[in-house]
Amino acid sequence: MPMNRRIFVASAAALTAPLVMPSIVGRARAATRLVVACLLAQDKPETLIWTHIRDRVEAELPGEFAFNIVPNAALGGEKQVVEGIRLGSVQASLSTFANLSTWTAECQIYDLPFLFRDAAHLRAALDADPAGLRGRLAGEGIAAPAFVDYGARHLLARQPITGPADLAGKRMRVIQSPLHAQLWEGFGALPLALPITEAYNALATGHVDAMDLTKSAYAGFRLHEVAPHVTETAHIHAAGAVIFSSSFWSGLDARRRSVFEEAATTGARHFDTLMRADEEASVAVARAGGAMFRPVSDRKDWERPARAVWDAFADRVGGMDRILAMAAM
Repeated sequence: MPMNRRIFVASAAALTAPLVMPSIVGRARAATRLVVACLLAQDKPETLIWTHIRDRVEAELPGEFAFNIVPNAALGGEKQVVEGIRLGSVQASLSTFANLSTWTAECQIYDLPFLFRDAAHLRAALDADPAGLRGRLAGEGIAAPAFVDYGARHLLARQPITGPADLAGKRMRVIQSPLHAQLWEGFGALPLALPITEAYNALATGHVDAMDLTKSAYAGFRLHEVAPHVTETAHIHAAGAVIFSSSFWSGLDARRRSVFEEAATTGARHFDTLMRADEEASVAVARAGGAMFRPVSDRKDWERPARAVWDAFADRVGGMDRILAMAAM
């Protein structure tokens, strides 16, 4: 009896399906994993920027990338994280320019004291990138598609600091940067480089007397518990970068890299907005914990000793003309 046509078609489909399916499965793309290192808790801007970037990437490239966002400095301090970025064991993070200056000296221009008038002035300089930091960092194995504003750094201490003279002889925790060490030496302080993860214990035990930090991180690291006196110097408008390992970045094709660049850029602006709100919330938390905030009465008294750093570091950051041009933006 002739074979029914529908039975024949169904049988042929069943026989050919195993031949077709492997090619379909073979085209499926396994999710690429990213380890993202964050210094602070899940509710802080330093971590929330990565949930924003993750969500933007997922919206454009669904299922292609799996972000493992690791908060609370579980992967180490800033310097350790950037070493991991350069080695490729960590794929993404944020880092301050002060930290990145270990590998790219020109980053120090953003740490020159009293260079920026306010956050808008800093953002204009970051967008212009007159020092060409993206290219310089790329040469060190660090892709930096976007820059961020961490907020102004202020003095915090175990005892009140009412003027520059009060710093003489004080042991000052500084980040691991020659510029920061020289800045506080100019005020007669004794700088001691320590990772931020060690700052709480150093202040609690009296190993150091003072340090500087943004208001957001001040509360984030609970430093108001051990250094309740804040002098609002705003001497440095801290900036940094959204960074990726070059080994990861170079593995992206043009379309995927464009998605990550857009996500990083919008993420950086989102971070800046979050940071302003977090500063206000952090001040409230610190005040409730006993912190006292003291405005600076005469900014010029602080600026005069600090400006010597401009002269000392001009050759390392592209010359005095570049510094003055950035100051005049």
